[in-house]
Amino acid sequence: MAHRIAVLALEVSVAFDLGTSTHMFGFLSDRYEVLVCSPDRRPIATSGGYSITPDHGLEVIRDADTVLVPGTRYLPARTAGKLEPAVHEALTTTRAERIMSICTGAFVLAAAGLLDGRPATTHWGTTDEFRALYPKVRLNPDVLFVDDGDVLTSAGVAAGIDLCLHVIRSDHGSEVANRVARYCVVPAWRQGGQSQFVDRPVPDDPDSSTAPARAWALDRLDEPLELAALAERARMSVRTFTRRFRAETGMSPGQWLTQQRVDRARHLLESTDLPIDLVARHAGFGTGAALRQQLAASIGVSPSAYRQTFRSA
Repeated sequence: MAHRIAVLALEVSVAFDLGTSTHMFGFLSDRYEVLVCSPDRRPIATSGGYSITPDHGLEVIRDADTVLVPGTRYLPARTAGKLEPAVHEALTTTRAERIMSICTGAFVLAAAGLLDGRPATTHWGTTDEFRALYPKVRLNPDVLFVDDGDVLTSAGVAAGIDLCLHVIRSDHGSEVANRVARYCVVPAWRQGGQSQFVDRPVPDDPDSSTAPARAWALDRLDEPLELAALAERARMSVRTFTRRFRAETGMSPGQWLTQQRVDRARHLLESTDLPIDLVARHAGFGTGAALRQQLAASIGVSPSAYRQTFRSA
């Protein structure tokens, strides 16, 4: 029997979140049954400038296996910290084994009391608003998503894709999740948190940026790259360089280098027939064992499994 997902649409529903979640799970129609619902099946305005009329009412939430709340501007949750009674009852009495939200859908879960005392995230642009309304939630605005077992929340917009792929990967393994990612033309896994996407002022002095050092490093990923050498390239002290690097990228220099090397290795695995040990050297990991360890930590698969999946695709 297919795993039933009830997608709760509330005014004004974020069109991107609603579309991507139903599309990604719907692609695996043999594994997931996706039902979009609203209170009394009422038409729901979306951020895309059009309305939808769901086929189902709140009754499908009761027996769903997963309940998903896309991003929304739903005023009771966004401004008053509460829900209309029917929505509150549906969310707090469901038998679902998993409840998840995308972006500002976390406001709805918080208003139902489902996030009290739990770690959660939402769009970085609504952090202050969220904390003022829901101080009991352990909000972490720096991550792409939070998996707290039976309750999962994601950051804004595209982070919903990361969360959906994470759920698919948890349910059916990396190979199935990678197939969905390939179909949707998105990365199967993104490193780093949403802090790398927060608006930050561009340095007035271009010489104060770490961008030239990053460009220099990208041309030398197969070489040992010490933090001191990167800082020297940027004409900064190590301390200043590290602080500015994190401000500009949302990651430490070490995390950024690992991500770039993983990306280089993935490209080589997809586009060449180089032996694994040679891919590891070209990507800067040195040995095949080190590459296997990093790839498993980053995307959950071995180099050979990754190559087999994507080269065959």
